Amino acid sequence: MEWKNGSTYAAAANVAGTIASHFLRHQDEARARQEDDGLASVPSARRIEQIIDVAFWASLRKEEGLPTRISIAYLQPSEAGKPMLFEHRLPYSPKVLAKLAPGVERAGVHVGIWEDDGELYVWGTTLTLPKYCFVLDVSEPGLLVVKHRRAAGLGKFINVAVLQGDSVKVVNEQCGIKTDCPSMLTSLLGIHASPLWNHPVNVLIQIAVSMRAHGRGGTLLVTPHQHEKWKESIVQPLTYPVSPAFSGVADLIRQDGEASSEIYWQNALRREVAYVTGLTAVDGATIINDRHELLAFGAKITRAGTSRPIEEVLLSEPVTDRQPLLMHPSRLGGTRHLSAAQFVFDQHDAQALVASQDGYFTVFSWSPESQIVMAHRIDVLLI
Repeated sequence: MEWKNGSTYAAAANVAGTIASHFLRHQDEARARQEDDGLASVPSARRIEQIIDVAFWASLRKEEGLPTRISIAYLQPSEAGKPMLFEHRLPYSPKVLAKLAPGVERAGVHVGIWEDDGELYVWGTTLTLPKYCFVLDVSEPGLLVVKHRRAAGLGKFINVAVLQGDSVKVVNEQCGIKTDCPSMLTSLLGIHASPLWNHPVNVLIQIAVSMRAHGRGGTLLVTPHQHEKWKESIVQPLTYPVSPAFSGVADLIRQDGEASSEIYWQNALRREVAYVTGLTAVDGATIINDRHELLAFGAKITRAGTSRPIEEVLLSEPVTDRQPLLMHPSRLGGTRHLSAAQFVFDQHDAQALVASQDGYFTVFSWSPESQIVMAHRIDVLLI
């Protein structure tokens, strides 16, 4: 039986109004900044509920034994730049989405939907989206992510909400306003984000996404390039030191960032990022400096001789109604999280990125204001 009227996925109804308010607020702010050229149409809360409901049931279907993965965008063909139009409209239903998914699951391809006479329909596909276009990604069975394109059009999409079964997480953008919030987090939240494809922070986000994607878990330490004090917190000798430092990613960062249309350089950067992040799957930590030069991998973290064992971290997650929690770092996960927290506790000017095999992703940084190691759980922004 196909969906007709009324949603049967309760989470869709619970979150639809909040999501609609998010998109309307961002559009109002863009108009206030006189940046209203090329703004996308905003679906009503009722339409958002319908879009999510159908996508959820589609996510539970399989085609030739493979799960449905698809990106759905709410826009008219005229808003899509150069769309691929189907000769005949298709009904927006779980069956249709599951059938289309194998042909449109590549990154950057979106299935366009619109409405007529109160009914949603599929009109074709597009590679181009307007500003703040409502996008729903079906990432895996039961896992849906509401997101939108950045206003500048480059970089990872900004996540608005994550729905997984009966769990709903709505992103709290306000947490990025705090002064002790790392630049990586503020960029993911759309605050102080650079439009340059090779900006160091945007590259670090690409690295985080790639680390999470390989599914093996791993630790990446980001150290200052000015000194080697970080070696005090690493077991010597290094298992896999790199000499001279490998600069594959760093060289591409030095390219002219304004040349954002140069797809060759962007693809080259993705290859170099995958090259480096593959090493994070090796047991031990991968170490780069803040210039993105690779220094070592497979490194074992130890407590610095002049330090003491870390006793607590402040865990935060950019999710509405989620308050920061003080806890012992061992409660965050296994030895990987504990050692990363200890490293940042010893090396205040460094960061540690930790990917868990179960998909969680945590950024450890030192807060000068609170004088404590902050554990920012950001997987809700990376999906």
